[in-house]
Amino acid sequence: MDSAEDHFKKVVHNDANENASNDDTDSEYNDSEEVGFIPTKEDEDSGSTIDSDEEDETSDKEEATITQIVKEQEDREKETEDTDYSKAYNILTTEEVTQQASQTEGKDFRVLQHECDSQSPEIRKHLEFLKKLRLHIWASLSRAQYVSLLKDFVESEFFVIDGDSLLLMFLDEETQYLNFFYQIECFLQDFTEKGAKYVIVFFEDAEQMYFPYPHFLFLRTALIEHLKHNTGTTVHTEFSNCLSSKWEIFLKKSYPYFIIVSDIGLTSLQTDYLSIFIAHSLSKKINIVLTSGQEYDILRVYGYHVQSVYKHRLFFQKHEQDLRYACENLVRYEEPFVCLYEHLELSLKSIQKEVCQTVHLLKQLWPEGSDIRRVVCVLACAVGLKIYSNMLENANTSMGAKTEQSARGRSKPLSPEGAAELCRLQCLTVAFLLHMPLSQRAQIRIMKSCWTKQVLPLIKMQQLCTHFALTQLSDTNDWKLDLTYLPDLNDDSLLINLAHYYEVEYTEGLEFKKELGKEMENEYQCLWDTVTKLAVKYSFGDAFPIRKTSQLFLEQEQTLCRVYEEEIPNIGLIPVKSDLVEDYAGDVLKDLPVLESNDPAVTSFIKHKEFDELHHWHSGRPLTEEYERVRCNADAKSKDPQERRRIQKLQTFYHFYGSTLEDSTSKLIVCQEDVSGNANAAVKKTQKKHKSKAETIAEENNRRLKAKEEKKEQEQWKTLCIPTEKEIKANLTVGINKLEKFLKTLKSKSVKFSVEMRGLSACLEVWKEHCRQQGNKSKDLSKAVQVVRRIHILLEKYQDLLEKPHLQKLTRYLRLLGFENLACSLSGQTEENNDQNISNYAIEVGPARFQLQYMDYYLLREERNDPDPRVQHFIPDTWQRELLDAVDNNESAVIVAPTSSGKTYASYYCMEKVLKTSNDGVVVYVAPTKALVNQVVGTIYNRFTKKLPDGLVVCGVFTRDYRNDVMNSQILVTVPQCLEILMLSPRCQKWTKRIQYVIFDEVHCLGGEIGAEIWEHLLVTIRCPFLALSATVSNPEHLTEWLQSVKTYWQCAENTIKGSSTNSEKNFTRKCKVKSKVQEQKKSYHVRLVLYEERYNDLEKYVCSLKGSDFIIEHCHPCAALTVNHIENYGIPSDLSLSPRESIQLYDTMVKVWQEWPRAQELDPEEFVSFKNKVVIKKADVRKYEQELKKELSKWIVLGQRQKVNELLEHLKPKPVDCPEQEKWKHFASFVDKLHEMDKLPAIFFIFNVDSVEGAARNVFLSLRKKQKIEQDPNTEREKERLRDELRKVKKMLTKFNPQGTKKLSSTKMENMVLLLTTKKQLEKRLKRLTAIPSAYTYADPKAVDKDTLMKIFHRLRFERRGDLQRMMALRGIGYHHRSMAVKERQAVEMLFRLGYIKVVTATSTLALGINMPCKSVVFAEDSVFLDALNYRQMSGRAGRRGQDMIGNVFFYDIPLPKVERLIKSNVPQLKGQFPLTVSLILRLMLLAAKADDKADARAKALSVLKHSLMSFRKERYAEILKIYFMFSLQFLIKEGYLDQEGNPIGFAGLVTHLYYYEPSNFVLVSFLVKGLFHKLCQPIKGSTVFSEDVLEKLVLILANLFGRKYLPTCSMKYKRTFCQSKVFLEDLPEDFADAVNEYNTKVEENFAHFLLTTAKLADTEQEYRLPLSKTDFTSKNWHGSELASSLMDNTKSVSAISPFACLSGVVDNDLFHGEIINKAVLRSLGINATNCPRLYLNKYDNQGRRRPLNAYALDFYKHGSLTALTTDNWLNEGDAYYALKDFSLLIKSIGTSLSELCDDPNDNVLLAFQQLGEIYEEKLKCI
Repeated sequence: MDSAEDHFKKVVHNDANENASNDDTDSEYNDSEEVGFIPTKEDEDSGSTIDSDEEDETSDKEEATITQIVKEQEDREKETEDTDYSKAYNILTTEEVTQQASQTEGKDFRVLQHECDSQSPEIRKHLEFLKKLRLHIWASLSRAQYVSLLKDFVESEFFVIDGDSLLLMFLDEETQYLNFFYQIECFLQDFTEKGAKYVIVFFEDAEQMYFPYPHFLFLRTALIEHLKHNTGTTVHTEFSNCLSSKWEIFLKKSYPYFIIVSDIGLTSLQTDYLSIFIAHSLSKKINIVLTSGQEYDILRVYGYHVQSVYKHRLFFQKHEQDLRYACENLVRYEEPFVCLYEHLELSLKSIQKEVCQTVHLLKQLWPEGSDIRRVVCVLACAVGLKIYSNMLENANTSMGAKTEQSARGRSKPLSPEGAAELCRLQCLTVAFLLHMPLSQRAQIRIMKSCWTKQVLPLIKMQQLCTHFALTQLSDTNDWKLDLTYLPDLNDDSLLINLAHYYEVEYTEGLEFKKELGKEMENEYQCLWDTVTKLAVKYSFGDAFPIRKTSQLFLEQEQTLCRVYEEEIPNIGLIPVKSDLVEDYAGDVLKDLPVLESNDPAVTSFIKHKEFDELHHWHSGRPLTEEYERVRCNADAKSKDPQERRRIQKLQTFYHFYGSTLEDSTSKLIVCQEDVSGNANAAVKKTQKKHKSKAETIAEENNRRLKAKEEKKEQEQWKTLCIPTEKEIKANLTVGINKLEKFLKTLKSKSVKFSVEMRGLSACLEVWKEHCRQQGNKSKDLSKAVQVVRRIHILLEKYQDLLEKPHLQKLTRYLRLLGFENLACSLSGQTEENNDQNISNYAIEVGPARFQLQYMDYYLLREERNDPDPRVQHFIPDTWQRELLDAVDNNESAVIVAPTSSGKTYASYYCMEKVLKTSNDGVVVYVAPTKALVNQVVGTIYNRFTKKLPDGLVVCGVFTRDYRNDVMNSQILVTVPQCLEILMLSPRCQKWTKRIQYVIFDEVHCLGGEIGAEIWEHLLVTIRCPFLALSATVSNPEHLTEWLQSVKTYWQCAENTIKGSSTNSEKNFTRKCKVKSKVQEQKKSYHVRLVLYEERYNDLEKYVCSLKGSDFIIEHCHPCAALTVNHIENYGIPSDLSLSPRESIQLYDTMVKVWQEWPRAQELDPEEFVSFKNKVVIKKADVRKYEQELKKELSKWIVLGQRQKVNELLEHLKPKPVDCPEQEKWKHFASFVDKLHEMDKLPAIFFIFNVDSVEGAARNVFLSLRKKQKIEQDPNTEREKERLRDELRKVKKMLTKFNPQGTKKLSSTKMENMVLLLTTKKQLEKRLKRLTAIPSAYTYADPKAVDKDTLMKIFHRLRFERRGDLQRMMALRGIGYHHRSMAVKERQAVEMLFRLGYIKVVTATSTLALGINMPCKSVVFAEDSVFLDALNYRQMSGRAGRRGQDMIGNVFFYDIPLPKVERLIKSNVPQLKGQFPLTVSLILRLMLLAAKADDKADARAKALSVLKHSLMSFRKERYAEILKIYFMFSLQFLIKEGYLDQEGNPIGFAGLVTHLYYYEPSNFVLVSFLVKGLFHKLCQPIKGSTVFSEDVLEKLVLILANLFGRKYLPTCSMKYKRTFCQSKVFLEDLPEDFADAVNEYNTKVEENFAHFLLTTAKLADTEQEYRLPLSKTDFTSKNWHGSELASSLMDNTKSVSAISPFACLSGVVDNDLFHGEIINKAVLRSLGINATNCPRLYLNKYDNQGRRRPLNAYALDFYKHGSLTALTTDNWLNEGDAYYALKDFSLLIKSIGTSLSELCDDPNDNVLLAFQQLGEIYEEKLKCI
């Protein structure tokens, strides 16, 4: 690739407009459909016929549905085969033109390599295959998803960067050598700072592709050596190519997260090589990330990610031989040779040989070694000169007159003297590099000069010499070289400056002759002397004079210095008189230049007035609140009967939905009463000394009632006692389950005790009988487990009821089991019983080992016995009580506890407290997704009922799609975006003051990819206490400290607010009539941290693989995931917990591996201090043992036993077998069946691809159906058909009877009708019996759900697209769940799974976040980029239902073992802050402060947002940068006419803030409006108000360019195929609109450049002069100046805000006014990049200067209305496409609504056009 034209294309992430709650944007119900499952009047009238008719209809549909899904399955299988892209044709793109017109075609320097005979059939076949490969890669890469690459894995994952792709990202002729290294280090450091782990791989064979490009070849070699020696980065150079066996072994062993690779090379040859690399990686189940289009912000790196799928493996299998042949051809080594000036030839081998000899000679000259810059300089000069002189000599002797004649047309070679002079200049340059500091070099003048044709070949040959020199030196270990400054081997800019000085200025006279300086002179002299010594037989003259000949080195017409025509505009700020601005940024304002009020730059800014007057618009008119625009489904305040009915239906549904979430008996009726806010009021109440008479009577009644209940329970047990005993003896597991079920129904402790004692006796009898039957054979210890388990329960839970006879009985039983020491411990005796019979029933395992190994998950947990009066249905743990105390004391709390540990109970306690306190207090529950919102609402309806005044309700909902009772509910459940709208709205202040508590569920979303800043805004703007819940935060202390600082701020702010808002408080109270009690309660500003790490159930992991048709399921010990290095670097992760059985396994393996282990005896379970002679070993005791073993394991490494630890970990590792992808899915149904046999269902199967989710569920369904068909009687189907036919006939005959006229019927006809009805019933009964699914062919549990409930749930699916399929699957106990489903379909699956009816659910990550769907097992059935540490924790947390399962199971189904290990040992991510400010946010805050009724409250909120960003917490420098950013944002807003000089919003501020989510498109839209561009475009058809298709299409094009910005990978434009319906690539904006965007961008860039120039003073200078990754320092300490150096400086060059490394490539402050360069030029220590500049890119380019096209999905859909076309043509998946279109449609409507409110004229063309377009788009969307 020759120098790329656009070498500084800006890379910025401009696409964060995906909504965080997008996964659930379906409305709860549609307007067109009534809510819920209540049958309509007509349904009720039709009576029982509805069911039978529906069933009949269903059976008719069933076959059609099944035929359809079988066809879909076949289609999918076809899709995995090679797609035919033969119709695709290549477009000669820029990069390929560049490749073809390569610089190697220069006549004066060529590297000649072996050329193939393109006519041979073998080569033709090879070329054909390469074409096929390119198309396969193009098709794969075009589907790449733009994602956050690092996700949340911290140290759990590592990835590979292809070194050559890294090089290609930054290769550029214009980038100076040191700046090139700086850019690469910035790129790598960005990953390192974000916690990423990576390795870099340079393949050996790839080197040959660089020989035609000596400059790039030597850069590559220098880069490899620099990364190896000067950074901690692991660099692999041992692999020959990507198809080598060594590389394959490396991939299999390490399994990288992904490989970063380029899709384009320097030449088409290298592009093909990279294509093979991509194809190979994808075939090995390793994902690909493209170098093209990567962007980053403070927290994340984004890029195009290609998921490895089955078709990639299929392609590789099919074409493996072709790929290997192609690879061999591409890297086939044919020794190249160099050709200079067309006639001087030389083989590269001779250069290599010469370098080798010269290095040997240099070692003798400099035995102590030296700086690499000196060494490389003298080697390149000496070898270059020797070889060049040699070539000239040989050429002269061998050439005759004939040759001379032919030489007329070619360039004359450089003379040997000229070559020596060039080398002298190079030595002088290196002398400067060795001594001159970077700060001085940054000031050197910028020369726009080129070398002459005579000089270039020699320079290129020297670069080849440098490559060989570096290669040679890398193998030299016996010579001390300082490799620190490898990134600074030369400076082309400095060399050209020196050449210009000696060629032009030096010859012009004495005044231009400058002194070198003694230091520089000596250095240069030393270098040149060494060169002459190394030249041996050649003499090249002395060091001085540097130039003797007058030969020109530089092209004269191009030799000129850069002139700075543009002066940097004045930075003066327009003064802003605002208290908010003064309060926040007053301290930085005093240091900023502010313009005088009479300055001509300060104008009156009457921008929008002209527009308003012209078009009758009121741009400043306040718009309706955003929450008012969200569709209101139902509102309690409504008087409309239809609306009331909808409310009732909605509430009925929520009650029903809530009943599936928890036991309906837990419903609380909360009456309105005054409850004291004091902590533990209920506890204090019980401490009264004297009881009243009423209380005494009540107590007596309770006692009597209890006695009666106890008697009733005793009678019940008497009846059940003998049958239960018999059942236990017949089948221990079933009997014990029944016994425990019965125990749960009992309340009396004494009855429970009796049951337990009888149960124990029965279990012992079973054990004795088993021992008698087995004799001397091995015994099933699970039967003994039940005996010891009952003993444990009796000793722990019924200690107070155990009397001496009971204890003696337990002692006897323990002796019987052979646990003599435990029996003695229990009875307090020491003598032993030697009765011979006892030993027949003894367990031949020590008591401690038995309890750990066999009782395992049955071991009791530490649980409190003392009830808490605040909790009714369970006894809370200590940490849960701490939470309740926090709520009682009105404190805030951060709660971090594992999934399903019971942390949400505090949320509902908090709600109950607020409901009890008053009628106007509000609790807000913030959930991250709409699915979670629905779940919480269901739970609230199920738990709370309260009689409230008319118009008020208990619960309200607010999401982006629908709302009900937002302002008139006591509990509002919402998503973060919607609460932020309310918190920052000037008109909702009165409501926000009613908030008494805010509950943030899944608060780790604060560190999420999308919408994180909104969580931050909410946490800092709420004045009331809060609860923040999460299961996955690794730095909760930091989070709590930050939140405490926010609360401290509010404590100070409250006093100010109280003083200034008294009046508004009075008004508010008057309007409400009921005084708010928020103020009366004691305010607490303390933030409590509650941490609880213990999971109730242990999780056991299993690795599953397929061998033949059988499954190998191996237990995966958590310690197997560790490595010695991981233990050394990170320790053993705190949440890597072991089950008791795993602890024993670890101990046994430790003993086995190190037989002389000193602590083996001490840590033997029988001897361990916490276990010895202990009858009841609890989970807490086992935790101590586990911790001790882990400490010991770490200690082994310290003791030097690394080998033993390695052996131990290897021993624990499972050994899974690889299986082909196709086989995996083929046998998926068998795997589910296997889990069913193992009793591991219900299970959730997590699969990350939507198609695979549905496919896997269908696979299981079809398998069960097929099995049933094979095994059932073949006559059954015929019988079913016959009955259906008969039934149809009977129904047809019945229709002839008129139901209204039955009275008129004759008796005969009446008899006939009765007979027909009877026949119908009988036929239906027989048909039902035949169609019923036998239990062997379904996983559904019919006992779990009664028929009515099932029908209610199915009734909700009747109008859904896939309702029939879901119903059929559900009847077989199968369901699937993903975000593209309708909300009702998802809810049906959730409810049936929770109720225990459905046992198998395949799902995407939609079930990961907080959805209450606990199960026995979780299966990870597919690997994905989204399966990271955070998702793994969330998903695996679903396994193990508290109160139902003793243990949770996690299965990894064909997930590569290295990935499994990394998931198990990884830590959850730390929460870090994002860059918190945007121009739109600042405008919203100014609007809040200006328009609010309570100014003090509004200002306090705005200041809180500005001052308390998590990013700047305890970082003063960041805080100051944010203040300056704030000031310059205000300047932009004032200049653009959105704020006046008092900080009040004016103009279209309201419209811009309404569209804040779409910055910067919101500002651009307004600029189009103000310039009249929309009015110019929107001209209706003459004589009507209707707009032509052309106008509307253009309008969609404009809006798509602004708001539908989804970038496609650059390579997607490489081929054009005939797309079915879509255009795919979005066209550019019309010219006048594009001009407006450019004008807007110019203003934004100017403002941002001023901001960068101002903040430059805050940069860390020391850091700026160091390379970011290697930390190589370029602040030279020994510089004594040089007259010559000073003369090369340019004092007019301003570089105050530019990185000194970028200055070397000629970048200056002026360049900051052109946005593309910001990321490469900005001072790194400021932490600012181009994402913070609100610029709208008309065109985005990748690093190679290729344009990134926008996806035309929004416009294409408008044209063809087909969602399918978007998935096939536009490379979108169906779910993403639908939600993107829905967002786009909502946006058009939102703009239309805003415009109608701002415009007085209802016939305004722009208004009409937007309204018409909104309606058309919505209609098209409904038709999908």
